[in-house]
This record gives sequence, structure tokens and C-alpha cells, in this order.
Amino acid sequence: MAKFFAPLLLSLILLISGKPASAQETSVLPVEALGLRVPNEMTNEPRVLTLDLTRNPNEIWDRIRRGFSMPDLDSQLVADQQLFYLNRPGFLKQVFARGGRYLYYIVDELERRGMPTELALLPMVESSYNPLAYSPAHASGLWQFIPSTGKNYNLTQDSWVDERRDVIASTNAALDYLQTIYEMHGDWHLALASYNWGEGAVARAIQRNLDAGLPPEYSQLRMPDETRNYVPKLQAIKNIVSQPELFHFELPYVPNEANFVAVAAPIGTDLAAAAKLAGLSLEEFLALNPSFNRPAVTLPGQTLIVPTERATHFEAGLEQLSEDGKGWRVHELGPGEKLAAIAQRHDLTLAQLLQLNGLNARSRVGAGYSLLVPDGVDPAGALQVTRLLPNRPQVKLTANTSTPVRKIAPATKGSASTKKAGTAGKSTTKKAATPAKSNAKPAAKSPAPASKATPQKNSKPATGTAAKTQQTKKPQAK
Repeated sequence: MAKFFAPLLLSLILLISGKPASAQETSVLPVEALGLRVPNEMTNEPRVLTLDLTRNPNEIWDRIRRGFSMPDLDSQLVADQQLFYLNRPGFLKQVFARGGRYLYYIVDELERRGMPTELALLPMVESSYNPLAYSPAHASGLWQFIPSTGKNYNLTQDSWVDERRDVIASTNAALDYLQTIYEMHGDWHLALASYNWGEGAVARAIQRNLDAGLPPEYSQLRMPDETRNYVPKLQAIKNIVSQPELFHFELPYVPNEANFVAVAAPIGTDLAAAAKLAGLSLEEFLALNPSFNRPAVTLPGQTLIVPTERATHFEAGLEQLSEDGKGWRVHELGPGEKLAAIAQRHDLTLAQLLQLNGLNARSRVGAGYSLLVPDGVDPAGALQVTRLLPNRPQVKLTANTSTPVRKIAPATKGSASTKKAGTAGKSTTKKAATPAKSNAKPAAKSPAPASKATPQKNSKPATGTAAKTQQTKKPQAK
């Protein structure tokens, strides 16, 4: 039957293409030789994605796939995590789209360091690509650093900024940490387990296996459920990104191009005014600049991230703001000075002064404490920004203390020096994709691949970046 229908089928194809079929052509080519296949929809056969490594990638997913180099993990846990994600296509697309604004920078750094590009997908497991994600155990940012590990990797955390939320600084710190624990174990699965659980805990689990004559492999270790599911979550996401057509899933288009740049910001710059200059909503602007705890630039050398195509206009606008002489400054609380009097002096209510400085009516601050106050600028925009900033522990000092959380001497307006973004020596011209609206809530809890910003019940808290409650029991990262 195949020989009977093959010439007819070929004739129809050639007729559609406009090429006449000769007797010779139809007599020597059976259907199998034509390489014809019935469409997937009729046979349910998967369409396997193939990569042409001879061409430059035109989207970030293509570039990520080319850098995959971790050993694959194949287990029932991976299948379970994969099923969880695929059963929530809306959530999956939303998270991938949110990550699109950060992926170019992360992938660029991974390639520069020669690290597997699977790690660009790790923030999906950690925070669902939400730089404002904050767990009940105080892990924060895209990479979910706890305070102690963030401090070990030189991420500033005070009442003014939290660099665990800074996209560039936290990415560089996370990759430094991942490199360290990979060199410790020589195995990426063990390194990832250490990132979640802590390198000390993983080392002890390995030693237990060696003492018992068991293999010191990730899949063979005794570990908390959260850590046991951690690498399978990443593997499940990797499988979906590797072959989205196999799972009938369409990844959102994210171009393989740099789309943000860091611009030096003058001291006193109002974040609301900066967002307006950049042509972004406050939500979009804070998605690119999520590290601020107060609504203004207060230190020399700070930078603001904006889309590349708007950088020139943005810089010109910042210069104009600086020349106008209006903005924000820091006031150091003097002995016996009352907050209500400072608020009145700057045409603020006491509630507004507290809101601008992340305080509340129960906060007790004393001499030497640094307050952000307006200097000729309308505070309305800054007050709106404070409502979008993530929750953080309130700064509280005793009434008589003379030691501020952070003393910042007032600086002359218009002074701006360029701070290298991220770790020492990193260029401020690194870029990433243009943002969409950021969701400040961590990803919802789920039976399996929920964001680590909401730890699973009864699972041991992690160390490393995910160390939750055991940080007093054992040391953190080196």
C-alpha cells in the first residue's frame, strides 16, 4: 500500500510547491525516502528542539542552552517537579518573563567565569526571579542571601541599602559563592546542595556516607526534604528550557542583547523623580533598582540602573536636577533633638518623617542617628516610593545611644562619583533586559517547587544563601 500511495503523495506535494513531477521522480522515491512525517498533532510524537551551533543565538534561551554543562539528574523527583511546573503554564511564563530583565547580565557573567549556564535558572528556584522576595527567615533578593552569608560576601546591609537585593552585586556574590563551594566538592550537584543547605552540612553528610561505605554522591546523601528537592527543581526547569516544544510549552521571547546600564547618580536624587526621568513606572524602576531602603540616593558613588536606550536622556535629566539644587539630604540627630521638631522644620508630619526613614511610632532613635529629610523638594513622590519598598526589620536604637546605625555626613549636591557595580572592579556598564512590573511578594508556596522564599514545613533550614534558622548553630559561608 505504501508503494501505491507514495507517488500520489509526492505528486500532491510537488503540485503545491509548483514543481512538476516526472515519472522518474515518482517511481524511485518511496514515502520513507522522502523523510515525510505525519504532523505531531495526529500522532502525538514530540517535536525535538535542535540547536544550530554555527549561528549566533538571537534569544537568551538559545544562548543558555549552549552553555549547559552540568551532568543531568534523572529521577522520579525530577519528573515530579517537572509535572508541577508544566501544570502551571501561566505561572511558568510569568516567572520566565520576569527573569528576562536579568538573564542577559547573569549569563554574561557565567560565560565570563566559565561556569555552567544552568546557574542562570537558579534564581527561579530561589526567588522566582523576584529581587524583592523576602523570606520569613530573612533571606532576601534574587539569590536569597541570608544576612550572615551576605555579610561574608561583602553585601552591604543597613537602614539605607540592602545589596542582597542589588541585581549586579548579589549576582557577583552568588557566583563567587558557587565557585567556592564547587571547588570544595568538585561536583555541581553537591555545590548546589551546599548552596541550599550549607557547605558544612553537606560535608558532614558526605563523611557519614564514607564512614558507612556508601557513595558520597548527591543522590545518596541523607538530607532535608528541601535540599533533596532542590537540584531536581533546577533539573526540571533545565529540561523545560532545553526542549520546550517537547512539552508543548512556549518560552517568552527574550532577546539576546544587553538592555540596561548603570548611571552615576548625584547625592540627593529622588527615586521617584529618577523613575520619571527614565520613563518607567515606580514598579519598573524599583525592579531594576531594588536595593534601596530609603527613597533617595544618599551616598557618593551610588548608581541607578536604567534601560540602555534611555541612558543619555536620563543622565542629562540627573544633571539638571543636580543643578536645580533641590533634593534630599541627611540630618544627624542631635542630643535632645525631637523627631517632631525635625518634621515640622521640613514641612513634614511626624508620620511622614517616620515613613521616609523606615521607622514607626515605637522606634526609639537617639543622638547620632541619620535621618533622610527633604531639601526644597516635594516629598510626595518619595512617600509613594516608600510604600513599594520591601518589608525589613525596623531600625531601633535606645533613646540615649550615641552610635547611629550608619552615620552619613551631609554631602554637597551635585557631587557624584562613579561606583563600580557589584564586586570590586566590576564595570557599571553591564546590561540586561528591560523590566516589566515587579511583584514584591515571594513566589507562592507549593508542594514541590515553591520558591525558597517560603521554606517548606518541617524541612531543615539551609545555610549558605538559604540558611534560615540554624545560623546560630554552625558557621556560615567562609
